[in-house]
Amino acid sequence: MVASFRSFRICSYVGSVDVHTSTGVKVTASIPSGASTGIYEAVELRDGGSDYLGKGVSKAVRNVNSIIGPALIGKDPTQQTAIDNFMVHQLDGTQNEWGWCKQELGANAIGSVSLAVCKAGAVVSGIPLYKHIANLAGNPKVVLPVPAFNVINGGSHAGNKLAMQVDVHTSTGVKVTASIPSGASTGIYEAVELRDGGSDYLGKGVSKAVRNVNSIIGPALIGKDPTQQTAIDNFMVHQLDGTQNEWGWCKQELGANAIGSVSLAVCKAGAVVSGIPLYKHIANLAGNPKVVLPVPAFNVINGGSHAGNKLAMQEFMILPIGASSFKEAMKMGVEVYHTLKSVIKKKYGQDATNVGDEGGFAPNIQENKEGLELLKTAIDKAGYTGKVVIGMDVAASEFYTSDNTYDLNFKEENNDGSLKISGDALKDLYKSFLAEYPIVSIEDPFDEDDWEHYAKITREVGEKYQIVGDDLLVTNPKRVEKAIKEKSCNALLLKVNQIGSVTESIEAVKMAKRAGWGVMASHRSGETEDTFLADLSVGLSTGQIKTGAPCRSERLAKYNQLLRIEEELGAEAVYAGVNFRKPAKPY
Repeated sequence: MVASFRSFRICSYVGSVDVHTSTGVKVTASIPSGASTGIYEAVELRDGGSDYLGKGVSKAVRNVNSIIGPALIGKDPTQQTAIDNFMVHQLDGTQNEWGWCKQELGANAIGSVSLAVCKAGAVVSGIPLYKHIANLAGNPKVVLPVPAFNVINGGSHAGNKLAMQVDVHTSTGVKVTASIPSGASTGIYEAVELRDGGSDYLGKGVSKAVRNVNSIIGPALIGKDPTQQTAIDNFMVHQLDGTQNEWGWCKQELGANAIGSVSLAVCKAGAVVSGIPLYKHIANLAGNPKVVLPVPAFNVINGGSHAGNKLAMQEFMILPIGASSFKEAMKMGVEVYHTLKSVIKKKYGQDATNVGDEGGFAPNIQENKEGLELLKTAIDKAGYTGKVVIGMDVAASEFYTSDNTYDLNFKEENNDGSLKISGDALKDLYKSFLAEYPIVSIEDPFDEDDWEHYAKITREVGEKYQIVGDDLLVTNPKRVEKAIKEKSCNALLLKVNQIGSVTESIEAVKMAKRAGWGVMASHRSGETEDTFLADLSVGLSTGQIKTGAPCRSERLAKYNQLLRIEEELGAEAVYAGVNFRKPAKPY
């Protein structure tokens, strides 16, 4: 029987509904919305006003929590038709010439609950959702989908590489699923990602890595305790794989994508077996006594390897450090994002609002300063000057040349080299940006082997500004150690797939924090819908997370998970805000 309902707003202007049954089942559902909607659709309830540009769903959320939810307590979720008719005919009751129009409570409110009830009905019935739906429809023939061993990731410029999905089942009946992303601009020092080569998927397939999980890693882990993350990770990395290079364990034999996917899945299973949320389990693994919600760094203008425009620098981000909660930060980010869209459309035309790999706009501009000017204008027009600041991911390794210069026109074929500049000139360009715009963070300002210029810019501006190492560090504890000694940067970009295990990632974060550095948890351009990153960021109190624009489902999935975590923490939720670089004491 239904025991409780809870609804709250998530990104993409929709609501999420949780259903709990008396037997302990919990399911979550959300319903989408359209851009080009028919005038005869059932009525979608929106808030109006200025928040979220009038597209908020607070009214619909209240209708679920105060009207629909209480009225469904005690009802059997397997009785889909009866529950749907009760909501539509009795609780709402509004009609027009075409039937029940849901004008009172909102089709988005009723629809989200209907989906959640359907999911709960499947779980209570002990059958897959598709079979439950077939039973509801009286459909005797079900066509099974292709098994999801290979998962398409979300980055078009990442080459449409396949990602890996791993399922872990425990002896107590726990089942978890995890997948790990891939990058477009990858550092040469990252752990080895195993790809098939050949013609299938343009050589980007992962059949070899999948076989390694199914035939080597999986059988070797049977009987092991998933709460023992460090022991399992070390067993996979040191014994099952065993390959090393000058920077440590490189995962060349089995693949960092194979080992990493299993590591994430084991971590999820450990949380379920321990009976605690994933972010708390991760905090326990790291010895972190205080969890913190991160400041989102929304990548709202895409360039470099993430877009087909002429912009050399890869990411232009906005960070709502002036928000009082993650929920408010999302509101600020969404409003600036859509204001930016209007600014770009007015200046460059509709085509300029196409998006890149990570959901940011990709106007065909070449001057990096022009990208910063667009952000400054959008922030001001949205009314958030002083509350929303700017970050950059330059990804300078992408335009570092063999003659030790940086080519700001590298995307132009047969260019004359007139925009090539030295490392010192590039450093001075950054300093001019810092003086003119509200920038707080610059990631990968130089090539991954240009330790000299990293150290120079950190020495000159690092007291006030964050210099983030991504390709420089690749989440590798040994490279983090070198950068700490040489004072090459003052922040770590955390990407689990770069190093290939949860344990090594935690080690890198702890080293960075103890050195007084900032930490930014990060997605990859070739992302999946997995939300592990959100829990990782909270559990390790990174204080910052970048997982794209508030656009594209594989990006929104992480932001929506953070909203759920904040909702779950309630009064205990702490948002990093202006303390994003040092949100908690080192652990």
